[in-house]
Amino acid sequence: MEISPLRTKIDKTIQIRLGTIVLEEHSGFPMTESNLYLIGSNGKIVWTAEKPDGRTLFTRLKLNEDSTISTFTTSGQFCEINIETGKIISSAAFK
Repeated sequence: MEISPLRTKIDKTIQIRLGTIVLEEHSGFPMTESNLYLIGSNGKIVWTAEKPDGRTLFTRLKLNEDSTISTFTTSGQFCEINIETGKIISSAAFK
């Protein structure tokens, strides 16, 4: 399935059983939205990832063996995200 970006360009995709996780380039992406989301097999957005705060976007993405997503943000946070819901499981600041 061909996936078109919502706002910028696609930085990374990960195929999972629920669909395709998409991380869009954070540069130029609107701060009011999330640049990390899941597209279902029907081509519709299943969820957009919860952001740790409204002034940040996601910069990196990794699928973990325990079926979570590890991410980093532009505001210096590390987050683990539930792949079923897009909700933050845990987050911590890093330097």
